[in-house]
Amino acid sequence: MEFFAKVKAVKLRSHHNKYLVADGDQVTVRQSRNGGTKKARWLVETIDGDANVVRLKSFHGLYLTASKAPFLLGMTGNKVLQTRPDNPRDMSVEWRPERDGFQVKLMAFGGTCLRANGGTPPWRNSVTHDSPHVTSTRNWVLWEVEAVEVPDDEEVADYLSMVSSFSSVSEDLFGSEIGSPVSVKSNLSPMVSIKKVWFLSPVFIEFSLFTR
Repeated sequence: MEFFAKVKAVKLRSHHNKYLVADGDQVTVRQSRNGGTKKARWLVETIDGDANVVRLKSFHGLYLTASKAPFLLGMTGNKVLQTRPDNPRDMSVEWRPERDGFQVKLMAFGGTCLRANGGTPPWRNSVTHDSPHVTSTRNWVLWEVEAVEVPDDEEVADYLSMVSSFSSVSEDLFGSEIGSPVSVKSNLSPMVSIKKVWFLSPVFIEFSLFTR
């Protein structure tokens, strides 16, 4: 767990020297050699009551999820996806890091491991969760953890950019009121609603949605 302690975000590099990335379709995850993209960055959330479990949130605001869907029918290994669970304590988005030398295994609920696959398509660059039964693929469940800094102002800018592309915002994006908000105002009228948003960093944004 020390690999994830006191960090806001991480990058995960597989045995194949590729990074875990969240695809732009906001569903799939895969491996990529491009570790410089924000798609390779995973925000770390700890869980109240269990310091040894983490949730990993993609740049798209979705959680790394150990699904029950098989990657290929008749083969071992289930899909790992990006999802937004309805239940905040959905165990499919909880990962338990286990140290293995200078690397970690990420254990899903049920005892399977996050696995970076190799070989020919469709296995190449895919990511599943499975049990490492074969000695030759044991290293496929080992990940190097790289800490990533996420400036507070970057989180604010990213969110405002996302909000500007929508005419409405779902209620499930908004959290409780804590601290002093930063206001974003407009000269448009009339005002429709005011909401407050909680980020991972202790910054609130109060914004208004307007219509002409």
